[in-house]
Amino acid sequence: MAGTRSPYGTPMIVTRFAPSPNGSLHLGHAFSAIVAHDLAKERGGRCLLRIEDIDGVRSRPELAAEFRADLAWLGLEWEEVPAQSARVAAYEGAAERLRAMGLLYPCRCTRQAVRDEATAKGPDGPVYPGTCKGAAFAPGETVAWRLDVAGALRRTGPLTWPDERAGEQPARPELHGDVVLVRKDAETPASYHLAVTLDDAADGVTLVTRGIDLFSATHVHRLLQALLGLPVPTWHHHPLLLDENGAKLAKRRGSAGRGFGLADRRKAGEDGRVLAAALRAHRFPAGITLGESLSADS
Repeated sequence: MAGTRSPYGTPMIVTRFAPSPNGSLHLGHAFSAIVAHDLAKERGGRCLLRIEDIDGVRSRPELAAEFRADLAWLGLEWEEVPAQSARVAAYEGAAERLRAMGLLYPCRCTRQAVRDEATAKGPDGPVYPGTCKGAAFAPGETVAWRLDVAGALRRTGPLTWPDERAGEQPARPELHGDVVLVRKDAETPASYHLAVTLDDAADGVTLVTRGIDLFSATHVHRLLQALLGLPVPTWHHHPLLLDENGAKLAKRRGSAGRGFGLADRRKAGEDGRVLAAALRAHRFPAGITLGESLSADS
C-alpha cells in the first residue's frame, strides 16, 4: 500500500478513521470521520476504516456493524482494513524486537502506585518515575513492559515530525516518560501507542488524521517509527467538538447518550447527509462548539 500512486503519478494520500468498539459513535466521531474522508477525497486519495478492537473486555464486536451503518448514513465512503484483533502477532513481534534492543523493561506498578510516586506531570497525567527500572522479578510474574525512552533516544538521536496544521515538530517523547507498550492484561495485548503505530505503517497511511487530543501522543509514535524502521507519515490533528461545559465529546462522558449519538439519530430518521453537511460547515447542534486550540484538553 505504501507505494500506491495517484493517476497523476504522485504518491496517493491515504487517511484513516479508526474507532474502538467500546461504545457507540457520537458527533465528535462523525466530525473526525468527515475530516479524514474529505481530505482523502479532495486530494484523490483513499480513506480507510480500521476497527481498533483490542480494548480487552470493553470491546463489543457487534458495534463494528453499527459503525459501518453510521458512516454510510453520513454519506461517507471507505475501504476497510483488518481490525487490530487480526494483528496481535505483529504487535508481539515488534515488542520482541524492542526487547532484543534492550529498550523494554518489566514493570509491576499499578496506576495508583504511579500516581502516588510520580513527581512530574505529563500530557497524559502523572509521569512514571522509573520505579521498576532495574528491579528484580520472580519467574512468571505478571508484568507490563515499558519503553526506556532515554535509551531509545540515545539510539535514534533527535527526531522531528510534520503536522499539517502545526508545522514541523521536534519529537519529545520524554514528556510522557517510559510509556507502557505491552500491558499486564492479556486481554489487551498492546498499548495504543504500539498498536496504532504499527497499524498505520501496515495500512500505508500517509496522513494520520485524528483529534488534537492525540497531538502529544505523536511524540511517542515518531520514536517508535524510528526504532522499528517504519515510514513516517504526515499528521493532521483537527479541532475537537466540545460540549456545553467545554469538555470534548467522549464515550466515557456518555456523549452518545445525551442526544449526540449517531446510531440514535440514524434510527430516529434524521438525514445523515444533511447532518454531515452541517458539520462540514461548522453548524453544530445546540450546546456544541468547536475547540480550535492546539492545546485542547484531552
